[in-house]
Amino acid sequence: MLETLIWVAAGAITVLIPTIYLLVASRKSRAAQAILTQATESGLDQPVSIHPHIDPNICIGSGACVRACPEKDVLGLIDNRGVLINPAHCIGHGLCQAACPVDAITLVFGTVKRGVDIPHIKGNFETNVPGIFIAGELGGMGLIANAVRQGVEAATYINQSLESRSKNGGILDLAIVGAGPAGIAASLQAKKDGLKFMTFDQEDLGGTILTYPRRKLVMTAPMDLPIYGKVKLREIQKESLLELFQEVFTKTGLSISAKNKVEDIVREDGHFKLTTKEGEYSARRILLAIGRRGSPRKLGVPGEISPKVAYRVLDPEKFAGLKILVVGGGDSAVEAAVALSEQPGTSVHLSYRQDKIFRIKEGNRRRLDESVASRRIIPLLPSEVVRIEPDTAIMRFNDSELALTIDYIFIFAGGELPTEFLQKIGIEFTRKFGEA
Repeated sequence: MLETLIWVAAGAITVLIPTIYLLVASRKSRAAQAILTQATESGLDQPVSIHPHIDPNICIGSGACVRACPEKDVLGLIDNRGVLINPAHCIGHGLCQAACPVDAITLVFGTVKRGVDIPHIKGNFETNVPGIFIAGELGGMGLIANAVRQGVEAATYINQSLESRSKNGGILDLAIVGAGPAGIAASLQAKKDGLKFMTFDQEDLGGTILTYPRRKLVMTAPMDLPIYGKVKLREIQKESLLELFQEVFTKTGLSISAKNKVEDIVREDGHFKLTTKEGEYSARRILLAIGRRGSPRKLGVPGEISPKVAYRVLDPEKFAGLKILVVGGGDSAVEAAVALSEQPGTSVHLSYRQDKIFRIKEGNRRRLDESVASRRIIPLLPSEVVRIEPDTAIMRFNDSELALTIDYIFIFAGGELPTEFLQKIGIEFTRKFGEA
């Protein structure tokens, strides 16, 4: 009798455990498929940066990539195979590739449908122009920790390429263009290696991070900053990250040439001459760490050149009690509109050329929906600005003309790649269609 019970129990366990596993796996597969379907229908099926390509013939469905991804609902298992289910929200951490136990993941740029222009860069970060290097976001890599690592590695390669230090008092060993994460890391490594260098930025310390809205959460990962040491971060607000960079500069004695945009670079007498807003400088090597956004894209409508028109929001509190129009349908536009709508007495209209706002993160969508429901934000969908007058924005809204009284307009139409500047100095681009 006892032996029979043991056999029955063993049989039940043998059947029950696989059944439970299959039921759970099926539920997860359906949930992942639903996210992928929604992303596709919303036009969010194309990643904007480097991202994982998972070979289904190699993937064993361990789920290690899903667990490693710090972004929620970007990777999932469908039919026991890893899939990029929310492509537009992938920001290129690359942790999934490292976590995969069978090397089924390759990090690629672009897709078959959407090519991505990437500057031609060698393994040592040098471009097709000898002596000019590129690191960070401009080269296609997202995530602050990736940019930091590349800045350190690029500066190390540059140091190795110099047979000796500059003996000419007027010539730098290295000019670093950009004071974002890659530029900061490269500056620290250059100082550690004893190079004679200068770091330039058209804005100030932090680079592109300065353009982020107040309290924006920035995803990162632990990183090692030369001279300063290890920084263990996973998620940090913009202000805290800028404070960290300022502390790094203070403790290490670094400085930058701020608000000094590099306008041209030419080769001259065996080195490079940089023409900037404030003057000319000479350097033996150049590291471009300027990011991919470049200059903000303008609408190109009459009246846009106005002190009432801006392309970023740094201090939402300054606009309390005013009438604001925010133009754009991406995360930056929504984050700015929400931040402005939280100020006392501020009236915010949000204009977008389509009838729905698709390409935003789930957290931003939730905050936008709450702001619209409470009438803090009034959406104008679909609409577009026709012209801007001193106190009015003339809109085309639902096939009719609308005159909207405004105090300020904030435009978030994306950024234009600094392609013209790069091509002018001879850097070539390669268009990637899902290539490693």
